Amino acid sequence: MQSSPAQPAAFPYVYPKSRYEPAPPVDLNSREARERLSQSALKGFFKLCEAWKLREDDARELLGGPSKSAFYEWKRSPDRLLEVDRITRISYLLGIYKSLHILYGDKLADEWVSLPNRNIIFKGSSPLAYMLAGGMPAMQTVRKLVDARRGGL
Repeated sequence: MQSSPAQPAAFPYVYPKSRYEPAPPVDLNSREARERLSQSALKGFFKLCEAWKLREDDARELLGGPSKSAFYEWKRSPDRLLEVDRITRISYLLGIYKSLHILYGDKLADEWVSLPNRNIIFKGSSPLAYMLAGGMPAMQTVRKLVDARRGGL
């Protein structure tokens, strides 16, 4: 006599109830959300540029290549509406900055992006060179790397 296979339970794995409720993600397609975030994002970005001692051409490239005149106008008057792409770029960079300052002292945290790095990702170049060459996907990779190092993933 053959036995019939056991019937699988409707939901064999159930997460325990928790009081933790993750915050809903920000809808960057919403103009209102971008208006709320743009000015502080630009102010944070320009402070990051000072801390990392970025050349202005490199800073512009990290932002997605705005013209020099637009870049200087944003620096002079950061009260403007940014596109989703630029807010996302700035978010990655500020996340990298924050994670580096959790991992290292201020001096090394601010120098890290410009130092040669033997990690297989960077192949001996600096994380900054990697991000300049690879754009937003490279920024995301660096962000994941430093978040993982600090135990944030």
